[in-house]
Amino acid sequence: MINNDVIRSAWSDHDWQLIHTGAQSPNLHMALDEVLTDEVSAGRRGSILRIWEWASPAVVIGRFQSLRNEVDADAAQRHGIEVVRRISGGGAMFVEPGNTITYSICAPLSLVAGMSFQEAYAHMDGWVIQALAAMGIKAWYQPLNDISSASGKIAGAAQARRSKAVLHHVTMAYDIDADKMLDVLRIGREKLSDKGTTSAKKRVDPLRSQTGLAREQVIANLLYMFRRHYGLTDSELRPDELEKAHALVASKFATDDWIGTVP
Repeated sequence: MINNDVIRSAWSDHDWQLIHTGAQSPNLHMALDEVLTDEVSAGRRGSILRIWEWASPAVVIGRFQSLRNEVDADAAQRHGIEVVRRISGGGAMFVEPGNTITYSICAPLSLVAGMSFQEAYAHMDGWVIQALAAMGIKAWYQPLNDISSASGKIAGAAQARRSKAVLHHVTMAYDIDADKMLDVLRIGREKLSDKGTTSAKKRVDPLRSQTGLAREQVIANLLYMFRRHYGLTDSELRPDELEKAHALVASKFATDDWIGTVP
């Protein structure tokens, strides 16, 4: 729902904090998104840019996606890939440590006040497209929730609005095990079949091949662009935030009821 009563703010109106910790489990990442978005909504946190580091591979499905329609459970188990469900909508994401760049933005709802979801996606992805351009990639926002280039899809985004805050997160393919992804994601097979192609590499072209840069350097360039335009102060997770997140993993995100909300 679009709230037209809130006055829209600019990116530079916010006190941006960077959270970039060590590797964490997929379910803890899901819980942290909820906790930090709620902290921003309650005014206990300034706006956040959080860079994720993955402790293990995962398939992350959207809040409203069907588990069995999206994921081949036998293949996921065979490859040791955990299946988790996030609080935002959007499509399934295949992630592996070292091969994926994922980040979240948690900000007051004023940042996207009066915008449709499509407008908000474009607004939230603008700085990334500028950063990619600086790395030699001509990229653009592809409605509803992709960032694409002439060589293929670069990233997928998802978004949720909770009370007085907006959550926007993006998963970017730095490198990819295309065969494994196709083995685990059913929807990937269908999309490729529809296009008459046999290789996922024709759909998802990793950042490594387009930039020639190490993953750490790509992240550094993204942060440089954000800091240059909007300012960014180093921060870290508070003990109470971590405690809340771990409790949410146990009570919600790691439960069969949540993961299988839509069977």
